[in-house]
Amino acid sequence: MYATRALRMMPTRRMMFPVPKEDQTAHTISQRLRKLRQIPAELIPLGVVVTFAVCAAAYSSFRKFAVDKNLRLSRQNRKEEPATHGEGH
Repeated sequence: MYATRALRMMPTRRMMFPVPKEDQTAHTISQRLRKLRQIPAELIPLGVVVTFAVCAAAYSSFRKFAVDKNLRLSRQNRKEEPATHGEGH
């Protein structure tokens, strides 16, 4: 019997050689700041807008939970729970 071609696993040409290391891997803060220069200039305003939107959403959500007195964050006014919860289902 011959082995099927699907089970004959050989590394591809790309996988035979190790991945070349970058000349500067980001280890320190100054090296990370130098890496920021590689970001295209068109993406910086987009990053600022997205960061502002996420911060505004987090602030408004937290403020809603903290200030709104009509919002129920836990169960209230319950009679005593039955001992077995899943009997009626």
